[in-house]
Amino acid sequence: MMLVEETSVPSAALPVEEFKAHLRLGSGFSDESLQDSVLESFLRAAMAAIEARTGKVLLERSFSWTLVAWRNSCAQPLPTAPVNAIESVSLEDRLGEQVVVASSAYRLFPDLQSPELRPVGNALPTIPNDGRVVVGFLAGYGPEWSDLPADLQQAVLLLAAHYYEYRDETALSGGCMPFGVTSLIARYRPVRLGAGR
Repeated sequence: MMLVEETSVPSAALPVEEFKAHLRLGSGFSDESLQDSVLESFLRAAMAAIEARTGKVLLERSFSWTLVAWRNSCAQPLPTAPVNAIESVSLEDRLGEQVVVASSAYRLFPDLQSPELRPVGNALPTIPNDGRVVVGFLAGYGPEWSDLPADLQQAVLLLAAHYYEYRDETALSGGCMPFGVTSLIARYRPVRLGAGR
């Protein structure tokens, strides 16, 4: 299994001005945009950390997901949420020849915790022997910062501020995340029941 981010979050979608206000940085100076690239990098790092902890894509972008076998031919859980659209499904044989599956053969079953790719008929398309399937999909709460739930917005700002304030600190443990952030993202973390799904 391999998940690849095909598009990235555009800089214009990041809340740099809101982050400046959160940090209470001075304004009205001729060089007030001097730190914008640094602030943007902390916002991106905070978003990546929260996405890793929750399994949720915050701002919308395209992904491709490669599999060598379906977990279940009647419903394949997708690796992240929320998924807004299945853009393509392609089968590839061991020689690298690709066949695009008609969109009428599958559908998206939307779910905020575990969206699924489901067949329209009895089963998902058969993956060739020694081949693979590549699923292209669009995931995220939306393209704009305002599309995120308020608690996730606050969690990103808090974590980015933590990274900003402690940017020179090397003594913190590798898994350190402020309590306020962990409590805000707790309800978005995946629920694990037993050994399997």
